Amino acid sequence: MTQDLIARAEAWLAEDPDSETREELAKLIESADVEELAARFSGTLQFGTAGLRGELGAGPMRMNRSVVIRAAAGLAAYLKAKGQGDGLVVIGYDARYKSADFARDTAAVMVGAGLKATVLPRPLPTPVLAYAIRHLGAVAGVEVTASHNPPRDNGYKVYLGDGSQIVPPSDAEIAAEIAAVASLHDVPRPESGWEVLGEEVLDAYLARTDAVLTEGSPRTANVVYTAMHGVGKDVLLAAFARAGFPEPVLVAEQAEPDPAFPTVAFPNPEEPGAMDLAFATARRTDPDIVLANDPDADRCAAAVKGRDGEWRMLRGDEVGALLAAHLVTKGVTGVFAESIVSSSLLGRIAEAAGLGYEETLTGFKWIARVDGLRYGYEEALGYCVDPEGVRDKDGITAALVFAELASVLKEQGRTVLDLLDELALAHGLHATDQLSVRVEDLTVISDAMARLREQPPTALAGLAVTKAEDLTEGTEQLPPTDGLRYYLEGARVIVRPSGTEPKLKCYLEVVVPVGSADELEAARAKGAELLAGIKKDLAAAAGI
Repeated sequence: MTQDLIARAEAWLAEDPDSETREELAKLIESADVEELAARFSGTLQFGTAGLRGELGAGPMRMNRSVVIRAAAGLAAYLKAKGQGDGLVVIGYDARYKSADFARDTAAVMVGAGLKATVLPRPLPTPVLAYAIRHLGAVAGVEVTASHNPPRDNGYKVYLGDGSQIVPPSDAEIAAEIAAVASLHDVPRPESGWEVLGEEVLDAYLARTDAVLTEGSPRTANVVYTAMHGVGKDVLLAAFARAGFPEPVLVAEQAEPDPAFPTVAFPNPEEPGAMDLAFATARRTDPDIVLANDPDADRCAAAVKGRDGEWRMLRGDEVGALLAAHLVTKGVTGVFAESIVSSSLLGRIAEAAGLGYEETLTGFKWIARVDGLRYGYEEALGYCVDPEGVRDKDGITAALVFAELASVLKEQGRTVLDLLDELALAHGLHATDQLSVRVEDLTVISDAMARLREQPPTALAGLAVTKAEDLTEGTEQLPPTDGLRYYLEGARVIVRPSGTEPKLKCYLEVVVPVGSADELEAARAKGAELLAGIKKDLAAAAGI
């Protein structure tokens, strides 16, 4: 077994085009580090609907140039098989370690395969790439990013010519073409032949951001902004300046791109501590709102000052409902859509406004495909406020619309919290929470799912489970997915493995009726109590 492992590692080493990973792998072979070699050669990173994502390093179970070249060759072969072999592929990248190398390798492979390739001018937000695909008439797009993953990770996200991320069966067809790449020596990679774009593509994206705001609307909100060491700052500042908002106050320590993400444990605004520096800046400058992007700026987080004077993050579901309510007041038409793990409040807002509403599987690859989509969101801080421009979540345009909402409320002498209260009075208090377990051993996740399937809970927090669905079988509205959904009296729970991280995620929602403003505080307390009880009982039922 050891000899076979070392033979596979040596064969990989012979093809590896990267001096860093070659040196790393040579040391592992020399020291016969069987455990580490086994971890890297136990299979291959699986290409799925999220593309590829993993830790940087040598070997087929890590993200590296060899893996990326194979992925690009597979994508090129897929496009040729679909009759698009002379089409354009546009490539974007973030500021993570190796992102620029992976983008350049992808461009070289495309040109070598006979396609045309063009690369964005520098590290830019993912939504700029999603916009550029349709703007340039490309047949596909690639974004090199690991979004909000830890610093040692990178990833490879694939879009097709409609500007939205791949869904089945395209992912399996591309994966099969990747698997068919026998040797890297068979993949032509010329030294040139692709185009590096100028600023005109970014200018076109920024011109498009104007469309998300109502002409003549108030633009008075003062904002503290953090780019979370990512690529959002310059584009967001340019968009805010075009729109006529006051210049956001930057969280200086996190303003510039830095692949080490030195001030945060995880560069995700949802993670504990990630917003501490932003709140410290807000306490000094007293803005109306705090806004944050994740490192590739496709997500947007918002925070407000509570009535106790302390800053607090709004949940993704709260921002999702606030943006929806604001769009309704702007008189939009079309369909509102969200994933099944997001709050059911969106459906109530849409129904009250006479708008269409749809639920999809998790991920913007599904939300973006809803017919007649006008607005889509997901509780994990993803919002699509301009589907005609960007068929994906976009943290830049979402920030603009949220700042517009804050400005409108400010002019009326109201706050974001006042609007949340009004939504609770109109539709019931929708309280959401998440039980999320990060694991080292992936069998913990599969064991928990198996346990829940074999012994589904009959009650959680004293609420009877009225209906249980195993989503692997699909429903009338949804294709099959690995997940479980429980309906309770006044509550809903969904359990699923994360598609991008080693996590088991459980999404909880309770709805508490509210008769008057005097009942709001008691309703919030009851909602929090029920969520805590559901979380405790669900953890016990899942064995986590």
